Amino acid sequence: MEALTNNLFNIQLLLESGGLILWAILIASIVMWTLIMERYLFVYIIHPKHVKTLLSEWHERTERSSWYAHKIREGLVSESRAALKQNLMSIRTLIAALPMLGLLGTVDGMIQTFDVLTVFGTGNARGMAGGISIALITTMGGLLAALSGMYFSAHLEQRVTRAVDNVADALRRD
Repeated sequence: MEALTNNLFNIQLLLESGGLILWAILIASIVMWTLIMERYLFVYIIHPKHVKTLLSEWHERTERSSWYAHKIREGLVSESRAALKQNLMSIRTLIAALPMLGLLGTVDGMIQTFDVLTVFGTGNARGMAGGISIALITTMGGLLAALSGMYFSAHLEQRVTRAVDNVADALRRD
C-alpha cells in the first residue's frame, strides 16, 4: 500500500511540475485510451455477434445472385465497415495532436525560462531550471502518449481491414 501511495505522490509531483499543458496531455491521453479500449471491445466482442446477424439476414434471402442482391450485399459490407471504422479517425487525430501539445508545453517552458533570464539574468539557475523542466516534461509526456497509442492504432487498423474482408468473403459464399 505504501508503494502505491508513493507512486501516486510521484505522479502528482510530475503533473504539477509539468504545468497546465501536461494536464491537457493527460486528458487527451485518457480520451485516446478510452476510444482504443472501446474499439477493441467492439472488434473482438460486439462485431462477431453483428456479423452473425448480417450472415443470417443474408442467408434468409431466397435470391442471392441478382444485381439487387449484389447491391444489398455491398450495403451489408459497407454497414459493417462503417461500424468497424467508427472512432479510428478520432484516435489517429489524438495521436497526431499529443506531440503538438508536448511542443506547446516546450514553448511554454522556454518562455518561462526566458522570462527568468530577462528579470534575473543568468544568475538564477533555479528559476531557469523550472522552465526547462516544464519544457522537457511536457515534450516527454506528449511523445510518450502518442507513441503508446500508435502501436495499438495500427493494430486496430489492420484488424478492421481483415474483419471487413472476412465479412465480404463470408457474404460471397453461398
